[in-house]
Amino acid sequence: MTKEPAHINHYYDRARITRLINEGHHRNTVGGLWDELGLMQVEYLKARGLQPQMRFLDIGCGCLRGGVHFVRYLNAGQYYGSDLSQDLLDVGYDVELAGLGLTEKLPRANLLCSGDFDFSPLGAGFDMALALSVFTHLTQNHLRLCLDRLADVMTPGGTFFMTLFHCPDSHPWRDPMTHTPGNIVTQPDRDPFHYRRFHLEQAIEGLPWRMGPIEDWNHPRDQKICAFTRL
Repeated sequence: MTKEPAHINHYYDRARITRLINEGHHRNTVGGLWDELGLMQVEYLKARGLQPQMRFLDIGCGCLRGGVHFVRYLNAGQYYGSDLSQDLLDVGYDVELAGLGLTEKLPRANLLCSGDFDFSPLGAGFDMALALSVFTHLTQNHLRLCLDRLADVMTPGGTFFMTLFHCPDSHPWRDPMTHTPGNIVTQPDRDPFHYRRFHLEQAIEGLPWRMGPIEDWNHPRDQKICAFTRL
């Protein structure tokens, strides 16, 4: 009999995360590609309307791989982040952000440790949000929960971007799929997960979101991106 994993994904293994951080590996803990993916996020969203005065939410921000770039670009206090791991948030603030002299632009209270997508402690009125490499590791039910709760804090017309491993109709959904570049193997029932478009459509059914196309944005590990607009 196959032994079931102890966690949905390795980010829920808090002891492992803490150990890696203590060993100085926090950048690799969130997937590496620190400079490439960090800058890629902010440049992509700037090209799609992100302005310095906007209120921005970074879901699954980890140790601020993208966060340091968003904090630099946005007006002071306009960046907010949430993550499952307080340890990752702390090392992001104390090491990465402090090392760049950017802590004055980010109140520490703008970083929320939460594993259930309850963004209410951060207040409402977000203009744009991003979940990068979050739902590549989580199920459709997690996505729906996120969209349901995110709708409460987004402004009408606000946009939420998420990345995913896309499984096209030409590939049997139940079979493993190898994504290139990166050679990441995804499956329907274990981390890392792949999604069809109709899984995203199901996730917003009955919720105040309009879904855009799934697009290629030249991610180095073949993650696609999709935008949802708050109605």
